[in-house]
Amino acid sequence: MKASIAMPDSPSSLWSTVRSVGAFNVACSFAALWAFVKVIRILRWRFRTTQLRGPPRTSFIYGVSNDLVSSKDSATMYEHWAQEYGVAYMIPSVLGQTRIVLSDPRAIAHFYARESWTYVQTPLSLTLIENLVGRGVLWSQGESHRRQRKALTPAFSNAAIRKLTSVFYDSAYKVKSAWDADLQSSKDGNAVIEVQNWMNHVSLDTIGIAGFSHDFGSLDGKHASVTEVFDTFGSKPKVSAINKVLFLLASAFPIVTKIPNSRVKLTKKLNATMGEISNDLLVRSRREKQAEEEKSIIGLLIKAENQDAELRMSEDEVLAQMKVLLLAGYETTSISLTWALIELSRHPDVQTRLREELLTFGADPTYDQLKANLPYLDAVVHEILRLHPPVVEFSRVARVDDVIPLSEPVCTGSGKMTDSISIAKGSLFVIPIEAINRSLAIWGPHAKEFKPDRWLTEDGISGKAKEVQGHRHMLTFVDGPRTCLGKDFALAEFKAVLSVLVKNFVYEMRDGPDTQVEIARGILPRPRVVGEDSIGVPLRVRRYE
Repeated sequence: MKASIAMPDSPSSLWSTVRSVGAFNVACSFAALWAFVKVIRILRWRFRTTQLRGPPRTSFIYGVSNDLVSSKDSATMYEHWAQEYGVAYMIPSVLGQTRIVLSDPRAIAHFYARESWTYVQTPLSLTLIENLVGRGVLWSQGESHRRQRKALTPAFSNAAIRKLTSVFYDSAYKVKSAWDADLQSSKDGNAVIEVQNWMNHVSLDTIGIAGFSHDFGSLDGKHASVTEVFDTFGSKPKVSAINKVLFLLASAFPIVTKIPNSRVKLTKKLNATMGEISNDLLVRSRREKQAEEEKSIIGLLIKAENQDAELRMSEDEVLAQMKVLLLAGYETTSISLTWALIELSRHPDVQTRLREELLTFGADPTYDQLKANLPYLDAVVHEILRLHPPVVEFSRVARVDDVIPLSEPVCTGSGKMTDSISIAKGSLFVIPIEAINRSLAIWGPHAKEFKPDRWLTEDGISGKAKEVQGHRHMLTFVDGPRTCLGKDFALAEFKAVLSVLVKNFVYEMRDGPDTQVEIARGILPRPRVVGEDSIGVPLRVRRYE
Protein backbone atom coordinates (compact mmCIF):
# COMPACT_ATOMS: atom_id res chain seq x y z
CA MET A 1 0.00 0.00 0.00
CA LYS A 2 1.54 3.30 -1.13
CA ALA A 3 1.86 6.17 1.27
CA SER A 4 0.19 9.36 0.12
CA ILE A 5 1.42 12.88 0.71
CA ALA A 6 -1.20 15.49 1.45
CA MET A 7 -0.66 18.62 -0.64
CA PRO A 8 -1.62 22.00 0.85
CA ASP A 9 -4.85 23.27 -0.72
CA SER A 10 -4.67 26.91 0.40
CA PRO A 11 -2.10 29.63 1.15
CA SER A 12 -2.72 29.22 4.87
CA SER A 13 -2.10 25.47 4.74
CA LEU A 14 1.02 26.08 2.61
CA TRP A 15 2.28 28.46 5.27
CA SER A 16 1.53 25.83 7.93
CA THR A 17 3.58 23.32 5.94
CA VAL A 18 6.49 25.77 5.65
CA ARG A 19 6.32 26.41 9.38
CA SER A 20 6.28 22.67 10.07
CA VAL A 21 9.40 22.19 7.97
CA GLY A 22 10.92 25.12 9.76
CA ALA A 23 11.89 28.60 8.58
CA PHE A 24 15.46 27.79 9.42
CA ASN A 25 15.53 24.83 7.03
CA VAL A 26 13.99 26.92 4.25
CA ALA A 27 16.57 29.64 4.78
CA CYS A 28 19.34 27.05 4.75
CA SER A 29 18.04 25.66 1.45
CA PHE A 30 18.08 29.09 -0.18
CA ALA A 31 21.54 29.78 1.22
CA ALA A 32 22.80 26.44 -0.11
CA LEU A 33 21.33 27.17 -3.56
CA TRP A 34 22.91 30.66 -3.58
CA ALA A 35 26.28 29.20 -2.52
CA PHE A 36 26.05 26.49 -5.21
CA VAL A 37 25.38 29.04 -7.96
CA LYS A 38 28.20 31.21 -6.62
CA VAL A 39 30.66 28.30 -6.63
CA ILE A 40 29.72 27.36 -10.21
CA ARG A 41 30.27 30.96 -11.35
CA ILE A 42 33.62 31.16 -9.57
CA LEU A 43 34.77 27.86 -11.07
CA ARG A 44 33.73 29.01 -14.56
CA TRP A 45 35.51 32.33 -14.04
CA ARG A 46 38.71 30.64 -12.84
CA PHE A 47 38.64 28.17 -15.74
CA ARG A 48 38.06 30.79 -18.46
CA THR A 49 40.07 33.73 -17.09
CA THR A 50 43.86 34.01 -17.28
CA GLN A 51 45.02 34.01 -13.67
CA LEU A 52 47.44 36.91 -13.26
CA ARG A 53 49.78 37.85 -10.45
CA GLY A 54 49.04 40.73 -8.09
CA PRO A 55 49.43 42.10 -4.57
CA PRO A 56 48.50 39.86 -1.63
CA ARG A 57 45.29 40.36 0.31
CA THR A 58 45.88 42.69 3.28
CA SER A 59 42.40 42.16 4.72
CA PHE A 60 40.34 38.97 4.72
CA ILE A 61 37.15 40.99 4.18
CA TYR A 62 38.30 43.95 2.05
CA GLY A 63 41.25 42.57 0.08
CA VAL A 64 43.28 45.68 -0.79
CA SER A 65 40.22 47.91 -1.28
CA ASN A 66 40.56 49.53 2.14
CA ASP A 67 44.21 50.35 1.40
CA LEU A 68 43.22 52.07 -1.85
CA VAL A 69 40.34 54.02 -0.29
CA SER A 70 42.48 55.10 2.69
CA SER A 71 45.51 56.06 0.61
CA LYS A 72 46.31 59.71 -0.08
CA ASP A 73 47.80 58.63 -3.42
CA SER A 74 46.14 55.52 -4.85
CA ALA A 75 47.65 56.29 -8.28
CA THR A 76 51.13 55.58 -6.91
CA MET A 77 49.89 52.27 -5.49
CA TYR A 78 48.54 51.21 -8.88
CA GLU A 79 51.78 52.26 -10.58
CA HIS A 80 53.91 50.36 -8.05
CA TRP A 81 51.87 47.21 -8.66
CA ALA A 82 52.23 47.64 -12.44
CA GLN A 83 55.99 47.87 -12.02
CA GLU A 84 56.04 44.71 -9.89
CA TYR A 85 53.45 42.51 -11.62
CA GLY A 86 53.23 43.83 -15.18
CA VAL A 87 50.88 45.91 -17.32
CA ALA A 88 47.89 43.72 -16.39
CA TYR A 89 47.44 42.28 -12.92
CA MET A 90 44.81 41.20 -10.42
CA ILE A 91 43.97 42.79 -7.09
CA PRO A 92 41.93 41.10 -4.32
CA SER A 93 38.78 43.05 -3.51
CA VAL A 94 35.84 42.91 -1.12
CA LEU A 95 34.52 39.52 0.07
CA GLY A 96 36.64 37.41 -2.25
CA GLN A 97 36.09 39.47 -5.42
CA THR A 98 39.01 39.93 -7.81
CA ARG A 99 39.55 42.91 -10.08
CA ILE A 100 41.74 43.03 -13.17
CA VAL A 101 43.73 46.24 -13.51
CA LEU A 102 44.80 47.34 -17.00
CA SER A 103 47.78 49.68 -17.35
CA ASP A 104 48.72 48.77 -20.92
CA PRO A 105 47.89 51.17 -23.81
CA ARG A 106 47.03 48.37 -26.26
CA ALA A 107 44.81 46.57 -23.75
CA ILE A 108 43.06 49.82 -22.82
CA ALA A 109 42.46 50.69 -26.51
CA HIS A 110 40.86 47.26 -27.00
CA PHE A 111 38.79 47.76 -23.84
CA TYR A 112 37.51 51.22 -24.80
CA ALA A 113 36.65 50.14 -28.35
CA ARG A 114 34.22 47.63 -26.86
CA GLU A 115 32.90 49.70 -23.98
CA SER A 116 29.13 49.98 -23.60
CA TRP A 117 28.68 46.60 -25.31
CA THR A 118 31.30 44.07 -24.12
CA TYR A 119 32.35 46.07 -21.04
CA VAL A 120 29.53 47.72 -19.14
CA GLN A 121 28.85 49.59 -15.92
CA THR A 122 29.09 47.55 -12.73
CA PRO A 123 25.91 47.10 -10.65
CA LEU A 124 27.35 49.50 -8.07
CA SER A 125 28.11 52.19 -10.69
CA LEU A 126 24.58 51.91 -12.09
CA THR A 127 23.07 52.22 -8.62
CA LEU A 128 25.19 55.24 -7.66
CA ILE A 129 24.55 57.06 -10.95
CA GLU A 130 20.80 56.40 -10.78
CA ASN A 131 20.67 57.62 -7.18
CA LEU A 132 22.46 60.84 -8.15
CA VAL A 133 21.14 61.82 -11.58
CA GLY A 134 18.72 59.17 -12.84
CA ARG A 135 18.78 57.06 -15.98
CA GLY A 136 20.35 59.46 -18.46
CA VAL A 137 23.26 59.18 -20.87
CA LEU A 138 25.69 58.55 -18.02
CA TRP A 139 23.64 55.57 -16.78
CA SER A 140 22.53 54.05 -20.08
CA GLN A 141 24.36 51.35 -22.01
CA GLY A 142 24.37 49.76 -25.46
CA GLU A 143 21.72 50.96 -27.89
CA SER A 144 20.05 53.22 -25.30
CA HIS A 145 23.34 55.03 -24.73
CA ARG A 146 23.94 55.40 -28.48
CA ARG A 147 20.45 56.91 -28.96
CA GLN A 148 20.73 59.38 -26.08
CA ARG A 149 24.27 60.43 -26.99
CA LYS A 150 23.36 60.96 -30.64
CA ALA A 151 20.44 63.19 -29.62
CA LEU A 152 22.74 65.43 -27.54
CA THR A 153 25.77 65.54 -29.86
CA PRO A 154 24.75 68.61 -31.95
CA ALA A 155 24.79 70.78 -28.79
CA PHE A 156 28.52 70.12 -28.42
CA SER A 157 29.65 70.69 -32.01
CA ASN A 158 32.28 73.32 -32.83
CA ALA A 159 29.59 75.58 -34.29
CA ALA A 160 27.48 75.37 -31.12
CA ILE A 161 30.40 76.00 -28.76
CA ARG A 162 31.67 78.87 -30.90
CA LYS A 163 28.43 80.73 -30.12
CA LEU A 164 28.84 80.09 -26.40
CA THR A 165 32.35 81.50 -25.99
CA SER A 166 30.98 84.89 -24.95
CA VAL A 167 29.15 83.17 -22.06
CA PHE A 168 32.47 81.82 -20.78
CA TYR A 169 34.01 85.30 -20.88
CA ASP A 170 30.99 86.89 -19.19
CA SER A 171 31.42 84.56 -16.20
CA ALA A 172 35.18 85.21 -16.06
CA TYR A 173 34.70 89.00 -16.08
CA LYS A 174 32.15 88.79 -13.28
CA VAL A 175 34.86 87.15 -11.17
CA LYS A 176 37.31 89.86 -12.23
CA SER A 177 34.92 92.61 -11.15
CA ALA A 178 34.30 91.01 -7.76
CA TRP A 179 38.03 90.47 -7.11
CA ASP A 180 38.84 94.02 -8.25
CA ALA A 181 36.38 95.30 -5.63
CA ASP A 182 38.03 93.17 -2.92
CA LEU A 183 41.48 94.40 -3.88
CA GLN A 184 40.29 98.01 -4.06
CA SER A 185 39.25 97.85 -0.41
CA SER A 186 42.45 96.14 0.79
CA LYS A 187 45.21 98.20 2.38
CA ASP A 188 48.22 96.70 0.61
CA GLY A 189 46.70 95.87 -2.78
CA ASN A 190 46.42 92.15 -2.22
CA ALA A 191 43.82 89.86 -0.70
CA VAL A 192 43.45 86.24 0.33
CA ILE A 193 40.69 84.74 -1.79
CA GLU A 194 39.17 81.28 -1.46
CA VAL A 195 39.36 80.50 -5.17
CA GLN A 196 37.66 77.10 -5.31
CA ASN A 197 34.33 78.55 -4.22
CA TRP A 198 34.56 81.12 -7.02
CA MET A 199 35.45 78.48 -9.63
CA ASN A 200 32.38 76.48 -8.53
CA HIS A 201 30.17 79.50 -9.15
CA VAL A 202 31.80 80.19 -12.52
CA SER A 203 31.04 76.64 -13.63
CA LEU A 204 27.46 76.64 -12.34
CA ASP A 205 26.47 79.97 -13.88
CA THR A 206 28.14 79.06 -17.16
CA ILE A 207 26.36 75.72 -17.60
CA GLY A 208 23.09 77.36 -16.53
CA ILE A 209 23.27 80.04 -19.23
CA ALA A 210 25.02 78.03 -21.95
CA GLY A 211 22.94 74.89 -21.51
CA PHE A 212 19.56 76.03 -20.29
CA SER A 213 19.32 79.80 -20.87
CA HIS A 214 19.06 80.25 -17.10
CA ASP A 215 21.31 82.41 -14.91
CA PHE A 216 21.69 80.94 -11.43
CA GLY A 217 23.28 84.25 -10.41
CA SER A 218 25.72 82.64 -7.97
CA LEU A 219 28.50 84.98 -9.19
CA ASP A 220 26.23 87.91 -8.31
CA GLY A 221 25.69 86.60 -4.79
CA LYS A 222 22.23 85.16 -5.42
CA HIS A 223 21.22 82.17 -3.33
CA ALA A 224 20.63 79.03 -5.35
CA SER A 225 19.42 75.87 -3.63
CA VAL A 226 21.54 73.68 -5.91
CA THR A 227 24.70 75.65 -5.00
CA GLU A 228 24.07 75.05 -1.32
CA VAL A 229 23.72 71.29 -1.80
CA PHE A 230 26.76 71.07 -4.11
CA ASP A 231 28.87 72.96 -1.57
CA THR A 232 27.68 70.75 1.29
CA PHE A 233 29.26 67.67 -0.34
CA GLY A 234 32.73 69.01 0.38
CA SER A 235 31.96 70.38 3.84
CA LYS A 236 32.51 67.13 5.74
CA PRO A 237 36.29 66.71 5.97
CA LYS A 238 36.25 63.13 7.29
CA VAL A 239 34.27 60.04 6.37
CA SER A 240 32.94 58.15 9.40
CA ALA A 241 34.16 54.59 10.00
CA ILE A 242 30.64 53.21 9.46
CA ASN A 243 30.19 55.06 6.16
CA LYS A 244 33.59 53.81 5.02
CA VAL A 245 32.63 50.19 5.75
CA LEU A 246 29.31 50.63 3.90
CA PHE A 247 31.12 52.17 0.93
CA LEU A 248 33.51 49.22 0.72
CA LEU A 249 30.79 46.58 1.09
CA ALA A 250 28.67 48.28 -1.59
CA SER A 251 30.90 46.89 -4.35
CA ALA A 252 29.70 43.39 -3.41
CA PHE A 253 26.17 44.39 -2.32
CA PRO A 254 24.97 47.57 -4.14
CA ILE A 255 21.78 47.49 -2.03
CA VAL A 256 23.98 48.82 0.79
CA THR A 257 23.83 52.24 -0.92
CA LYS A 258 20.17 52.43 0.12
CA ILE A 259 21.04 52.34 3.83
CA PRO A 260 20.38 55.85 5.17
CA ASN A 261 23.45 57.83 6.19
CA SER A 262 24.51 61.46 5.83
CA ARG A 263 25.94 61.01 2.33
CA VAL A 264 22.96 59.02 1.03
CA LYS A 265 20.61 61.70 2.38
CA LEU A 266 22.73 64.40 0.74
CA THR A 267 22.71 62.50 -2.57
CA LYS A 268 18.91 62.24 -2.46
CA LYS A 269 18.62 65.93 -1.65
CA LEU A 270 20.91 66.86 -4.57
CA ASN A 271 18.98 64.61 -6.95
CA ALA A 272 15.68 66.12 -5.82
CA THR A 273 17.00 69.69 -6.01
CA MET A 274 18.47 69.21 -9.49
CA GLY A 275 15.24 67.50 -10.52
CA GLU A 276 13.11 70.45 -9.38
CA ILE A 277 15.35 72.96 -11.15
CA SER A 278 15.51 70.87 -14.33
CA ASN A 279 11.74 70.42 -14.39
CA ASP A 280 11.14 74.16 -13.88
CA LEU A 281 13.57 75.02 -16.70
CA LEU A 282 11.99 72.44 -18.98
CA VAL A 283 8.44 73.66 -18.32
CA ARG A 284 9.47 77.27 -18.90
CA SER A 285 11.30 76.42 -22.12
CA ARG A 286 8.37 74.38 -23.44
CA ARG A 287 6.04 77.29 -22.71
CA GLU A 288 8.28 79.89 -24.27
CA LYS A 289 9.46 77.53 -27.03
CA GLN A 290 12.98 78.75 -26.44
CA ALA A 291 15.93 77.59 -28.47
CA GLU A 292 13.91 75.44 -30.88
CA GLU A 293 15.71 77.03 -33.81
CA GLU A 294 19.07 76.70 -32.11
CA LYS A 295 20.94 73.48 -31.53
CA SER A 296 21.18 74.25 -27.83
CA ILE A 297 20.99 71.64 -25.11
CA ILE A 298 17.53 72.65 -23.93
CA GLY A 299 16.30 72.94 -27.54
CA LEU A 300 17.52 69.44 -28.42
CA LEU A 301 15.96 67.98 -25.29
CA ILE A 302 12.58 69.55 -26.08
CA LYS A 303 12.86 68.25 -29.64
CA ALA A 304 13.68 64.73 -28.36
CA GLU A 305 10.46 64.70 -26.30
CA ASN A 306 8.38 64.79 -29.48
CA GLN A 307 6.58 61.50 -30.13
CA ASP A 308 7.70 61.59 -33.77
CA ALA A 309 11.38 62.32 -32.98
CA GLU A 310 13.85 59.88 -34.52
CA LEU A 311 15.89 59.87 -31.30
CA ARG A 312 12.98 60.18 -28.88
CA MET A 313 13.63 60.39 -25.14
CA SER A 314 11.13 59.94 -22.34
CA GLU A 315 10.51 62.78 -19.90
CA ASP A 316 12.52 60.93 -17.24
CA GLU A 317 15.44 60.60 -19.67
CA VAL A 318 15.24 64.29 -20.58
CA LEU A 319 15.31 65.33 -16.91
CA ALA A 320 18.19 62.91 -16.27
CA GLN A 321 20.22 64.52 -19.09
CA MET A 322 19.69 67.93 -17.53
CA LYS A 323 20.86 66.69 -14.14
CA VAL A 324 23.92 65.02 -15.69
CA LEU A 325 24.88 68.23 -17.48
CA LEU A 326 24.36 70.36 -14.38
CA LEU A 327 26.51 68.01 -12.32
CA ALA A 328 29.26 67.59 -14.92
CA GLY A 329 29.30 71.28 -15.75
CA TYR A 330 29.63 72.20 -12.08
CA GLU A 331 32.12 69.59 -10.90
CA THR A 332 34.71 68.88 -13.58
CA THR A 333 35.60 72.36 -14.89
CA SER A 334 35.63 73.94 -11.43
CA ILE A 335 38.05 71.26 -10.20
CA SER A 336 40.36 71.79 -13.19
CA LEU A 337 40.33 75.59 -12.84
CA THR A 338 41.16 75.30 -9.14
CA TRP A 339 44.08 72.96 -9.84
CA ALA A 340 45.31 75.38 -12.54
CA LEU A 341 45.46 78.29 -10.07
CA ILE A 342 47.23 76.05 -7.52
CA GLU A 343 49.88 74.89 -10.00
CA LEU A 344 50.43 78.41 -11.34
CA SER A 345 50.88 79.64 -7.75
CA ARG A 346 53.44 76.89 -7.17
CA HIS A 347 55.25 77.66 -10.44
CA PRO A 348 55.53 81.46 -10.82
CA ASP A 349 57.80 81.06 -13.89
CA VAL A 350 55.02 79.20 -15.72
CA GLN A 351 52.47 81.77 -14.55
CA THR A 352 54.62 84.65 -15.86
CA ARG A 353 55.24 82.98 -19.21
CA LEU A 354 51.54 82.23 -19.68
CA ARG A 355 50.60 85.81 -18.82
CA GLU A 356 53.15 87.15 -21.32
CA GLU A 357 51.67 84.98 -24.10
CA LEU A 358 48.15 86.17 -23.29
CA LEU A 359 49.10 89.86 -23.04
CA THR A 360 51.10 89.69 -26.26
CA PHE A 361 48.10 88.19 -28.02
CA GLY A 362 45.99 91.14 -26.90
CA ALA A 363 42.19 90.98 -27.01
CA ASP A 364 40.23 88.03 -25.67
CA PRO A 365 40.74 85.14 -28.10
CA THR A 366 37.85 83.79 -30.14
CA TYR A 367 36.88 80.13 -29.90
CA ASP A 368 39.03 79.21 -32.90
CA GLN A 369 41.97 81.23 -31.54
CA LEU A 370 41.67 79.51 -28.17
CA LYS A 371 42.01 76.21 -30.00
CA ALA A 372 44.89 77.07 -32.32
CA ASN A 373 46.69 80.35 -31.55
CA LEU A 374 47.83 80.12 -27.93
CA PRO A 375 50.22 77.15 -27.66
CA TYR A 376 51.40 77.79 -24.11
CA LEU A 377 47.84 78.19 -22.78
CA ASP A 378 47.01 74.92 -24.52
CA ALA A 379 50.08 73.29 -22.95
CA VAL A 380 49.23 74.50 -19.43
CA VAL A 381 45.61 73.36 -19.72
CA HIS A 382 46.55 69.88 -20.94
CA GLU A 383 49.24 69.46 -18.32
CA ILE A 384 46.66 70.24 -15.62
CA LEU A 385 44.26 67.70 -17.13
CA ARG A 386 47.03 65.09 -17.33
CA LEU A 387 48.20 65.48 -13.73
CA HIS A 388 44.81 66.14 -12.15
CA PRO A 389 42.00 64.31 -13.98
CA PRO A 390 38.67 64.99 -12.23
CA VAL A 391 37.78 61.28 -12.46
CA VAL A 392 40.77 59.28 -11.19
CA GLU A 393 39.61 55.74 -12.03
CA PHE A 394 36.58 53.79 -13.11
CA SER A 395 35.31 50.22 -12.99
CA ARG A 396 33.57 48.02 -15.54
CA VAL A 397 32.36 44.42 -15.77
CA ALA A 398 32.63 42.07 -18.76
CA ARG A 399 29.21 41.25 -20.22
CA VAL A 400 30.62 38.41 -22.36
CA ASP A 401 33.85 36.41 -22.64
CA ASP A 402 36.72 38.18 -24.40
CA VAL A 403 40.45 38.04 -25.15
CA ILE A 404 42.45 41.22 -24.49
CA PRO A 405 45.76 41.73 -26.36
CA LEU A 406 48.77 43.25 -24.57
CA SER A 407 51.61 45.37 -25.97
CA GLU A 408 54.10 43.48 -23.81
CA PRO A 409 53.90 40.02 -22.21
CA VAL A 410 53.06 39.52 -18.55
CA CYS A 411 53.79 36.62 -16.22
CA THR A 412 50.73 34.64 -15.15
CA GLY A 413 50.16 33.22 -11.71
CA SER A 414 51.52 29.87 -12.91
CA GLY A 415 54.76 31.47 -14.12
CA LYS A 416 54.02 31.37 -17.86
CA MET A 417 54.44 34.43 -20.12
CA THR A 418 51.46 35.58 -22.19
CA ASP A 419 50.81 38.48 -24.60
CA SER A 420 47.03 38.29 -24.21
CA ILE A 421 44.60 37.55 -21.40
CA SER A 422 41.38 35.55 -21.58
CA ILE A 423 38.43 37.11 -19.81
CA ALA A 424 35.28 35.38 -18.58
CA LYS A 425 31.87 36.99 -18.42
CA GLY A 426 31.49 38.72 -15.07
CA SER A 427 35.15 39.74 -14.73
CA LEU A 428 35.59 43.08 -12.94
CA PHE A 429 38.00 45.70 -14.29
CA VAL A 430 39.69 48.85 -13.06
CA ILE A 431 41.21 51.47 -15.38
CA PRO A 432 43.40 53.68 -13.12
CA ILE A 433 43.19 56.91 -15.14
CA GLU A 434 45.34 59.07 -12.87
CA ALA A 435 48.01 56.36 -12.50
CA ILE A 436 48.30 55.95 -16.29
CA ASN A 437 48.35 59.72 -16.90
CA ARG A 438 51.27 60.00 -14.45
CA SER A 439 53.04 56.70 -15.17
CA LEU A 440 56.85 56.86 -15.35
CA ALA A 441 56.82 53.85 -17.69
CA ILE A 442 54.45 55.64 -20.09
CA TRP A 443 55.28 59.35 -19.71
CA GLY A 444 58.98 59.14 -18.89
CA PRO A 445 61.14 60.20 -15.92
CA HIS A 446 59.42 63.59 -15.44
CA ALA A 447 55.90 62.14 -15.52
CA LYS A 448 54.95 63.37 -12.06
CA GLU A 449 56.22 66.92 -12.58
CA PHE A 450 54.19 69.90 -13.79
CA LYS A 451 55.96 70.57 -17.11
CA PRO A 452 53.78 72.27 -19.74
CA ASP A 453 56.76 72.34 -22.13
CA ARG A 454 56.30 68.62 -22.77
CA TRP A 455 53.36 69.54 -25.03
CA LEU A 456 55.38 71.96 -27.18
CA THR A 457 58.10 69.76 -28.68
CA GLU A 458 58.06 66.63 -30.84
CA ASP A 459 60.02 64.60 -28.32
CA GLY A 460 58.19 66.04 -25.29
CA ILE A 461 55.80 63.08 -25.22
CA SER A 462 57.49 59.68 -25.03
CA GLY A 463 56.85 56.89 -27.50
CA LYS A 464 54.92 54.84 -24.95
CA ALA A 465 52.60 57.76 -24.17
CA LYS A 466 51.83 58.11 -27.88
CA GLU A 467 50.36 54.60 -27.75
CA VAL A 468 47.61 55.83 -25.39
CA GLN A 469 44.62 56.48 -27.66
CA GLY A 470 42.68 58.99 -25.55
CA HIS A 471 42.49 62.74 -26.26
CA ARG A 472 46.09 64.00 -26.60
CA HIS A 473 47.30 60.60 -25.30
CA MET A 474 45.53 61.03 -21.96
CA LEU A 475 42.65 59.10 -20.41
CA THR A 476 41.16 62.19 -18.73
CA PHE A 477 38.22 62.25 -21.18
CA VAL A 478 38.32 58.42 -21.53
CA ASP A 479 37.93 57.02 -25.06
CA GLY A 480 35.69 54.97 -27.33
CA PRO A 481 31.87 55.17 -27.47
CA ARG A 482 31.72 56.84 -24.04
CA THR A 483 34.31 59.57 -24.66
CA CYS A 484 33.28 62.68 -22.72
CA LEU A 485 30.57 64.34 -24.81
CA GLY A 486 31.35 67.79 -23.38
CA LYS A 487 35.13 67.64 -23.97
CA ASP A 488 35.36 70.58 -26.38
CA PHE A 489 32.90 72.62 -24.29
CA ALA A 490 35.02 72.00 -21.17
CA LEU A 491 38.30 72.85 -22.90
CA ALA A 492 36.93 76.10 -24.33
CA GLU A 493 35.49 77.18 -20.97
CA PHE A 494 38.70 76.22 -19.15
CA LYS A 495 40.89 78.23 -21.55
CA ALA A 496 38.60 81.28 -21.73
CA VAL A 497 38.20 81.64 -17.96
CA LEU A 498 41.87 80.93 -17.20
CA SER A 499 43.03 83.47 -19.81
CA VAL A 500 41.04 86.29 -18.13
CA LEU A 501 42.14 85.36 -14.61
CA VAL A 502 45.84 85.07 -15.50
CA LYS A 503 45.95 88.27 -17.58
CA ASN A 504 44.54 90.36 -14.77
CA PHE A 505 45.85 88.84 -11.52
CA VAL A 506 48.97 87.36 -9.93
CA TYR A 507 48.64 84.33 -7.65
CA GLU A 508 50.66 82.94 -4.75
CA MET A 509 50.01 80.23 -2.19
CA ARG A 510 48.84 82.03 0.95
CA ASP A 511 51.36 80.28 3.20
CA GLY A 512 54.26 80.10 0.74
CA PRO A 513 55.30 77.81 -2.14
CA ASP A 514 55.67 74.73 0.09
CA THR A 515 52.01 74.74 1.15
CA GLN A 516 50.67 71.19 1.20
CA VAL A 517 47.55 70.33 -0.78
CA GLU A 518 45.49 67.22 -0.08
CA ILE A 519 42.47 65.57 -1.65
CA ALA A 520 39.03 66.13 -0.13
CA ARG A 521 36.08 63.91 -0.90
CA GLY A 522 33.31 65.86 -2.61
CA ILE A 523 31.13 64.40 -5.34
CA LEU A 524 34.46 64.02 -7.14
CA PRO A 525 37.89 64.29 -5.45
CA ARG A 526 38.78 67.96 -4.92
CA PRO A 527 41.96 69.78 -3.84
CA ARG A 528 42.12 71.34 -0.39
CA VAL A 529 44.93 73.14 1.39
CA VAL A 530 45.98 71.06 4.40
CA GLY A 531 44.45 72.47 7.56
CA GLU A 532 41.51 74.15 5.81
CA ASP A 533 37.91 73.27 6.47
CA SER A 534 35.61 72.05 3.72
CA ILE A 535 37.31 72.43 0.32
CA GLY A 536 39.23 75.62 1.05
CA VAL A 537 41.96 76.75 -1.35
CA PRO A 538 42.98 80.24 -0.15
CA LEU A 539 45.40 82.02 -2.50
CA ARG A 540 47.03 85.42 -2.16
CA VAL A 541 45.85 87.47 -5.14
CA ARG A 542 46.93 90.88 -6.43
CA ARG A 543 46.30 92.83 -9.62
CA TYR A 544 48.80 92.52 -12.42
CA GLU A 545 50.10 96.03 -13.07
